[in-house]
Amino acid sequence: MTLPRRKFLYLAATIATLPTLSRTARAEGYPARPVRWIVGFAPGGGNDIVARLMGQWLSEHLGQPFVIENRPGAGTNIATEAVVNAAPDGYTLLFVAPSAAINATLYEKLNFNFIRDIAPIAGIMRIPNVMVVNPSVPAQTVPEFIAYAKANPGKVNMASPGVGTSVHLSGELFKLMTGVDMIHVPYKGSAPSLTDLLGGQVQVTFATMPSSIEYIRAGRLRALAVTTAERSPALPEVPTVGEFVPGYEVSTWYGVCARVGTPVEVIDKINSGINAGLADPAMKARLADLGGITIAGSPDDFGKLITNETEKWGKVIRAANIKPE
Repeated sequence: MTLPRRKFLYLAATIATLPTLSRTARAEGYPARPVRWIVGFAPGGGNDIVARLMGQWLSEHLGQPFVIENRPGAGTNIATEAVVNAAPDGYTLLFVAPSAAINATLYEKLNFNFIRDIAPIAGIMRIPNVMVVNPSVPAQTVPEFIAYAKANPGKVNMASPGVGTSVHLSGELFKLMTGVDMIHVPYKGSAPSLTDLLGGQVQVTFATMPSSIEYIRAGRLRALAVTTAERSPALPEVPTVGEFVPGYEVSTWYGVCARVGTPVEVIDKINSGINAGLADPAMKARLADLGGITIAGSPDDFGKLITNETEKWGKVIRAANIKPE
């Protein structure tokens, strides 16, 4: 049977639109069930706090629970591998921090290539780390701390949430640029490292601001400096490390990724949801209270940030000859 030309053209046009209609329906129907959001850190740290804030926003505005699943270990590689091995459907997301960029150089052999296997979705915020000491440390300023550390070589213990975290690398960069000798004491997460700092078992850390700011405000920890190039609006009276150590600059950043191959329409929907959350005055105020500056943007914007940070920390790791645990 021969179709009339007009009917043939109509059917051809309909078939041609099917992929677009399918993609649109897929994005409109997402999420149709709960979404797992894997965080490679223990509960209670800055990463976990920010993930839960944004997860709650997405749950309320996208109509399905975004369930935070803490999977600490191996410098966040366990969490990343879980997402790399998940279905590329947008129902398993990865909370991303500088450790993702650091691990690319820190670990010689990984079961994944972050840049190749993970798709960026959106940045959330950028924050300073804070150089904090136990109040028993006889140093009120960065120069006084440097003098104290040099007078007590090998006796100052520097805590971190683990080898290769931004907190750890902040301290290693400080050591390289000042010549001080501090013993690195890695923990399994921010909360236990801060617990020991509060108890005086360790003397200093370069904590993320969300995890430490309430202790600073309560006077339980002494903030010597923030690690960013400019002072933080959340702690305006605290100087930067760079005011005393020219050229020093570190910031922690948080964002969201998924397995590569996740439909672009789904990535764009999550990106739009996160950017809407970052524009919400209540969310913006909450993140600012934690010391953060929002970094709303496209998936490509977040991808460029990850690439630039990978190059930066690769140089520090090689210079300090840092090895994984």
